Amino acid sequence: MNVILKEDMNKLGLKDDVIAVKPGYGRNYLIPKGFAILATPTAKKIHEENMRQRAHKLAGLKEEALKIAAQLENKKLSIGAKTSSTGKIFGSVNTIQIAEAIAKKGFDIDRKDIKIDGDTIKEVGTYTAHIKLHREVSVDIEFKVVSE
Repeated sequence: MNVILKEDMNKLGLKDDVIAVKPGYGRNYLIPKGFAILATPTAKKIHEENMRQRAHKLAGLKEEALKIAAQLENKKLSIGAKTSSTGKIFGSVNTIQIAEAIAKKGFDIDRKDIKIDGDTIKEVGTYTAHIKLHREVSVDIEFKVVSE
């Protein structure tokens, strides 16, 4: 069964992708919840026309994302955390704290667009975060976790 996604779905696809899914998943979950529509020939024609009209708008957004990516590559972040005497963090550093540190530098990045290498950060040190700015544009930013 082919469906057209109406929004980004983790591990499934991005908005406006035409994907093949199992019939039960599409019929019982994606379509009733409004996450997708059935990819009939008529729906595909409408989808193609909408994609053509949206193409030049996306080009502008991609240029803006490239500019932000170029500015973020040079930035170094420092995130303070309460630690024990051995360097272990009480709790962990997550994407919320990284998004706040980036916001202090003047960039508005949603925490859902930030991925941290590894599961959690529980020690002081230097780490890398992967930031997705656009469908085709992403940047890796290095941040340092320091003791407060």
